[in-house]
Amino acid sequence: MIPVNSVLQVGFFPEIMQLTIERRLKALPLLDPHSPCQHNEALAIITRSPCPINLKLLEQLPKLKMISVCGVGYDNLPLDYLKQRGIIASNTPGVLNDAVCELTIGLLFGLLRKIPEGQQFVLQKTWATETFPFTTSLAGKKIGIVGMGRIGQELASRLLPFKVEIAYHGPSPKNLPYVFFSALLNLARESDILILTCPGGKSTEKIINTSILQALGPKGYLINVARGSVVNEDDLINALQNKVIAGAALDVFENEPNPKADFLTLSNVLLTPHIGSATQETRQAMTNLAIDNLEAFFNHQPLPTPISF
Repeated sequence: MIPVNSVLQVGFFPEIMQLTIERRLKALPLLDPHSPCQHNEALAIITRSPCPINLKLLEQLPKLKMISVCGVGYDNLPLDYLKQRGIIASNTPGVLNDAVCELTIGLLFGLLRKIPEGQQFVLQKTWATETFPFTTSLAGKKIGIVGMGRIGQELASRLLPFKVEIAYHGPSPKNLPYVFFSALLNLARESDILILTCPGGKSTEKIINTSILQALGPKGYLINVARGSVVNEDDLINALQNKVIAGAALDVFENEPNPKADFLTLSNVLLTPHIGSATQETRQAMTNLAIDNLEAFFNHQPLPTPISF
């Protein structure tokens, strides 16, 4: 049981998620995390991964003991400050794996087989007078996965039936049947397609840069379903403009919801509006898990999905 008015909802939640919150708890609203907070009695916060939880807000909440993030990413939290104050936190891993993997494979085929361009080719009646250009097959390609966590591993298992080779890069090797590269540069050099599923944060900030893109090469493709911060976007734009790589598919950007204008002018990029987990089923499951963590906290039970820091 969650006490009434003990939880502060920070930031906007889409309708299906908001309805779940309203059904399961009575939260105090704070839609703008940068505005003054009048609810300084709150013991917990529920928020979403894109919403920044800043020190100014936390300093207005002297009784705060727990933050429940609805999302797998938690680079929106000041972890050092939380640790200093003894504030625990949770996220919602696992329940969004299927949706993110589905979108990633959709982006992969959309990019290689030029599916959006194919639709426009038909809609604009160009098919009557021209032949659609040949595209690129996935079968036989070498795929490098950057970040072999839950999502990376599930993505790899889904990709294997497409007759690809898989290798990966991360902080350390895992007991997996794929080749591990300790150096990202070497993985890029050996890959036809580089897929980013790693977490955001300081350790992965702008790890995709000019040298990595040059190693991927003019026949290589980049897919980012991780965080916009993982890519040096100026380097990527330059690489796409000058055909340093063949193309990219991006679901995440550094400045959401306003990606850099140059991305919008490129013909070799496929863009989606951060919809990796944006299915009705997934977002409802994420919200329920975020509230399950709150219930566990208030009932003095172990959190289902705690964040370790």
